[in-house]
Amino acid sequence: MGEPLRRGTDRGEHRRPAVVTAPPADLVAAPGYGARRMYQAYLAAWSRHVDPVLTGPQFAVLSAIRAYPESDQSSLAGAVALDTSTMADVCRRMERRGLIVRTESPRDARRKILSLTGDGAAALAEVTRRTRRLDAELLAAVPQDRRSEIAGLLNTLGAHWEAVAERTSLPGDD
Repeated sequence: MGEPLRRGTDRGEHRRPAVVTAPPADLVAAPGYGARRMYQAYLAAWSRHVDPVLTGPQFAVLSAIRAYPESDQSSLAGAVALDTSTMADVCRRMERRGLIVRTESPRDARRKILSLTGDGAAALAEVTRRTRRLDAELLAAVPQDRRSEIAGLLNTLGAHWEAVAERTSLPGDD
């Protein structure tokens, strides 16, 4: 990357642009900017405080397998907001690490039934404990009585944004 932007020197002989530390106001007002900023911070916090190897999507899949035992890979993909291609990749990696077992469905060989291994259950228990601590810290800036409301609003926005992503046009498009 280039040099940081800086304000001019004492006599203006060697002028360089001002140091820019704040994003433009129109960017701050954009919900996507806030979402991306939060997501980047979340990934960094997850890696530092929860697990540098097990990813958030992997944790979500392990949690879903525990919640819905003997479910198939495709069904669980929807439950954890992953497309089927990403889900297949996540499951392959976890299977190689010995965290899950994928078996063919006796009714449909194309379907893969997911099960936790002992190592997967142990990893899930430990990561769940760490995740709860991180979640509490991430919401520490919000009063306790509003945390459920904030989580609900984030999920509402997530569902709406997913629906917008599926549309072929937006209102006002010609």
